[in-house]
Amino acid sequence: MDTPVSQNRLGEETSPYLRQHADNPVHWLAWNEETLELARAADKPILLSVGYSACHWCHVMAHESFEDPATAALMNDLFINVKVDREERPDLDKIYQTAHQFLAQRTGGWPLTMFLTPDDQTPFFGGTYFPPQPRHGLPAFAEVLQRVAEYYSEHRSEILHHASAIRATYDKLVPPPAAAEQELDGSVLSNARAALERDFDRTHGGFGDAPKFPHPTSIERLLRHWRASAGTDNPDVQALFMATYTLQSMAKGGLYDQLGGGFCRYSVDSRWMIPHFEKMLYDNGPLLALYAQAWRASGDEFYREIAGATADWIIREMQGADGGYYATLDADSEGEEGKFYVWRKEEVAELLTADQYPLFAARYGLNAAPNFEGAWHLYQAIDTEELARVKELTERQVKEQLEAARKCLLQARAQRIHPGRDEKVLTGWNGLMIRGMAIAARALDRPELAESARHASDFLRQNLWRDGRLLAVHKDDRARFPAYLDDYAFLADGLLELLQTEWRSEDLEWACELADCLLEHFEDKTHGGFFFTADDHEKLVHRPKSFSDDATPAGAGIATRVLVRLGHLLARSDYLMAAERSLRAAWAALERYPHAHCALLNALEELLQPGETVILRGDPLQLSDWRAVADMLYSPRRMVFSIPQDAAGLPTEIAQRAARPEPVAYICRGTDCSAPVTNLEELAAELAEPA
Repeated sequence: MDTPVSQNRLGEETSPYLRQHADNPVHWLAWNEETLELARAADKPILLSVGYSACHWCHVMAHESFEDPATAALMNDLFINVKVDREERPDLDKIYQTAHQFLAQRTGGWPLTMFLTPDDQTPFFGGTYFPPQPRHGLPAFAEVLQRVAEYYSEHRSEILHHASAIRATYDKLVPPPAAAEQELDGSVLSNARAALERDFDRTHGGFGDAPKFPHPTSIERLLRHWRASAGTDNPDVQALFMATYTLQSMAKGGLYDQLGGGFCRYSVDSRWMIPHFEKMLYDNGPLLALYAQAWRASGDEFYREIAGATADWIIREMQGADGGYYATLDADSEGEEGKFYVWRKEEVAELLTADQYPLFAARYGLNAAPNFEGAWHLYQAIDTEELARVKELTERQVKEQLEAARKCLLQARAQRIHPGRDEKVLTGWNGLMIRGMAIAARALDRPELAESARHASDFLRQNLWRDGRLLAVHKDDRARFPAYLDDYAFLADGLLELLQTEWRSEDLEWACELADCLLEHFEDKTHGGFFFTADDHEKLVHRPKSFSDDATPAGAGIATRVLVRLGHLLARSDYLMAAERSLRAAWAALERYPHAHCALLNALEELLQPGETVILRGDPLQLSDWRAVADMLYSPRRMVFSIPQDAAGLPTEIAQRAARPEPVAYICRGTDCSAPVTNLEELAAELAEPA
């Protein structure tokens, strides 16, 4: 049966990625019920292409194949062609990336190219990038199209059989939960630390070999492991070294934007030298928090500078006037990857003064051979102390000249054609950045960062919170798509951090509403843990349930920690019991691959070893010194809330910790609270040991 599709319909979409393909000769459709019904009626297999706007290889395949009239004609003749933005539909991406692993026996990536049955969207063949001509062991895309169509036509019964097997494989993905008598203990915490050390790159920092990804959740686990041991007779300085050496190596390399701040997605080499140049909000939120925490843990100004510059970049380039944080910056500009970021030597020499250039060239690697396609991508080749010694200057003189040079080059770079910016506001990624900004605001003592986070949270509440439920995406004044587990969990986590910068009772109320939604709509009522989609979500071939961290921390792990923290703050046993159910559901995975589940391990740590909740009551001006004492140390298991005397709408459990004429502190460990503390010196003594 011929398909009635005669045009490309992506021009009706708000996703910048989908609209990038609106002029393709391919008759692209968006994923929706109308499209799926069309495929069923036409009895044609679905060609599903998943990508995102900042994806370099997505652009390459689009240019080579989707813009080619002959290839497009073949696609239009043989398939119902569906284009999906993975950032709008992470549920579909998770489902079909997993299917790719089943079918191809290797990990996937983007662009993801999958072929699905029209009746129930079960995958039967897939790949990622396909070239227009055979190369590097990959078949030509046109050949793939013809062979898949022929196979579908001639082997329908085999496809149906394999589809049944794939659905059965999906069902086996989640291991059974721990038995009721199984004691949850901390052995998996030390096992994770040992596994991370085995994977640690002692030469360059980070974990594994190229390509190298930041893995902020793993670094945070090491920092937390060190902190938990710091008060013992045997502090784990190796865990601290692995975390800080990785953070230093990433920020000194080309993964970090040495002029403008912020981190790229990953390094193509093991030395963190040359990145894949896309910048993602979901990387920079957790990394901002990590560098701020490393500054608090070590006192090393290096981390404070990196955190501050990253926060400045976010506010300058990634936050809209209405408050929402944008999703991504493209890797490409003017059709070339990295063109916006790299330099020619003579270009730099022309822009800088005779005093500035020798210092800048030595500092940022311009005296070495070009490192990116005949040009120079900046990295820190020498530290400022050594550079000052070599140049016979003071370090202060060197830093002043370098800062002037940086500003000059940043201003010049701003005149270039910028990489494309995807201005979708994604609820979950905004939650990650709200958390990062709130942590950095406290650690760096920069209240404007907290204001940025509040601006974002207010935007989300106004535009993406409808009738007690979240939506996932906002673009062009439209909020769309029912929110996912990560959206609820990351936002609730961000709100708990934001509450520690300035108390707003409505933020706590909202965090509790989000937690209640997690339990009502996402919790697996039979086995514990959380599904990625809600109970009333569109019915798909599979309902994902995952425990492991990915590029972002596991939504299940963050949801569990949120429940632990709210449970301790509000004495809510239902939250604590749900957190334990979640950990029991994941226990087999935690025992087998503990280092792949660091977000859940952080939640486990806080359930087994409850941290401190410090509630300060009094006049905000009088509480500033008390706040400084409470925030002095890196204490990842400590929450500190400064609540004014006249705060309204407090839950009973918090209202009982009443204000007095003078400042007062209430310190609780788990749900056990000590007597009120009315003396600043006494507070300092109580909090001398980090949590």
